[in-house]
Order: sequence, then C-alpha cells, then structure tokens
Amino acid sequence: MFKNWIKKAALTLASVTTLASVAMPAVAAQETTQIDELSIGFVPSRDPEEIVTATEPLEQLLIDELATLGYEVGSVDISVGTSYEAVGEGLSAGTIDIGFIPGGTYVLYDDGAEVILTSTRAGLSNDSDDPADWNANEPTEATDEQVTYYRAIMIAGPSEKGRELADKVNNGEELSFEDLNSANWSVMSPSSSAGYIYPTIWLQDNFQQNLSDLENVVQADSYLNSFARLASGQVDILTVFADGRRDYVDQWQSELGGENDIWTDTDVIGVTPGIYNDTISVSNNSENMSDELKSALQEAFINISETEEGKEIIAIYAHEGYEVAESADYDVERQAQEILREQSN
Repeated sequence: MFKNWIKKAALTLASVTTLASVAMPAVAAQETTQIDELSIGFVPSRDPEEIVTATEPLEQLLIDELATLGYEVGSVDISVGTSYEAVGEGLSAGTIDIGFIPGGTYVLYDDGAEVILTSTRAGLSNDSDDPADWNANEPTEATDEQVTYYRAIMIAGPSEKGRELADKVNNGEELSFEDLNSANWSVMSPSSSAGYIYPTIWLQDNFQQNLSDLENVVQADSYLNSFARLASGQVDILTVFADGRRDYVDQWQSELGGENDIWTDTDVIGVTPGIYNDTISVSNNSENMSDELKSALQEAFINISETEEGKEIIAIYAHEGYEVAESADYDVERQAQEILREQSN
C-alpha cells in the first residue's frame, strides 16, 4: 500500500511538472541597453599626458565589463580636465558622464553629481599628527592595510627658508604664522582637498588664519609642477597628499633637479586630519545615466579594480580598489567646505 502511495505521488508530481512546463513561458533573455558613448573626466592631479596614457586601457575594459552587465557601449571617451572645477562643471552640465574627482570637488558639485564609489588605498607607515614623527621615520612607505582616508601634508623644500622651518619642527619648536607667512607657498586648486581645503583648515585650526591670508602663494596646475618649483627653490612649501613624495621619488633628482634624494631634501612641517578618499561620481544630468547604469558602473569598476590590468590603471591616482559609497560619507567634507565659506566671508 505504501508503495502504491509513492507511485501515485510520483505520477501526480510528474503531471504537475509537465503542466508547469507547458503553462509557464520561457524567461526572455535580458535586453541589452545601447549607449553610443560614455565620457569619463579625470582631474589634473598628475601630469595630464601621464593620466591619459595610464588610463587608455580603461576604455576597452569598461566596454567589456559593461557588456556582461547588459550594456553595449560604442565607445568610451577619456579626458583630463583643465582644472578640478572643469570636471565638476562637466558632471553638473551632463557633458561628462563619469568623473574621477576628490571628495572636495564632489561636494561642491553634488547638486549635479552623485557619488557611487569611494577609493581604497594602502595605509602609510606614517600616520601621526606630529610632523616631526614623519621626518624621524622616513621614508614613508605603504602598508598592507587598506584605508578609506588619507591626509594632506605641508612639505618644506631644500631652499634656505624651507630648511629653516624644517629645523624648527624637527627640534620640537612650534611654528608661528609669521614663520609660515615669510615663506613662498605652492598650492593647488581651491577645490582640491589635499592641495587646498584641508591645508586651509590646518592653518585655521592652528593659527586662526587661511591660505588666502598668506602673502606669497602661487597656484600650480599639477603636483608635478608644484614639486618642480619646490626642487628648484622657487617655493619653500607645498601642499600635497600624504604619499605625494612617493610618486616623485624617482623624478626628484633625474627630472626636477633635486640635489639629494627627495627624503633628504624635504621635510614635513604640518599634517592635516584624515580626508575621505577620492570618488567615482556620475552626472545626474547626463542623458545616459539611470539608476540601473549606476549600479552596473559600481559593479564594473569594482571588478576592473580587482584585475592586474585594472590595478595598474587606477594606480595613477594611488587607488587600489573601490567600495560602494553614499552621499553621507562626505558629510565631514561638507563641514570642511562650510568652514571655508565662512572664512571667505
């Protein structure tokens, strides 16, 4: 009797399965979304030609990755903006679809742009608030730890004034604003987190002054030019992200004219609080952009960053990977921007 019940149950299940297979239509294949062109804008934090050369393979990698996610992209146009603001404005206007921009630039243009990813990078062997610690533990080296923040530092160069300020720091003496105001500074665009915003906050926190209060300040169009000015003695201090010297350790003597190696010729004289890492942001006003494409881009860039070729590309910005980001991650950066607005009034 038990065997007959099993037999009837099996027949019943088979008939249900057969009916289901007849009644249920086959699932349609995922439709492919056609996009003629996607544009990517990079900020000029490095030499523009260097960025274009390093990121050229990204075009095909992104096309191939998006193809697996349901997007057929005809071409990817990569450009380097003439300034940080130019990329932010392009995102806001919808003329740039995707921007590799710092947090400071993102929050300035977040009405027209949306952050989708934040970069991760290797931590550094130096992470102290005291600049003398950095100088006592040179060279600064990468660690195995991945972090979502970095710092900005103020570096004194080999000029007579640069050495004077570095000696005071290394001897445990406190710098005065008069010390800093007597030096020539090289800074970056006002929307650059490491090159302008956080150094301004550092000056405000420690001296109740701003970068705009310094008498001798020049704005560089790239960190390469800023380091060149420092090596030649045209400026005494530059503002840069914490591992900036590691990027120019080879060029310092061979191309920029440094007399000794970069660790001998330069010293840290100021260290800012942590800065949330660079973003990959997308335009809210691009005709190409949709919520589905944003999700696909998040997955695509994370996947690319995990390949050897992808790692080589994103290394141009010292990125090592990406994590999904949201607007609230940059609330501290918004506070920084608010401080700067208050200071400018």
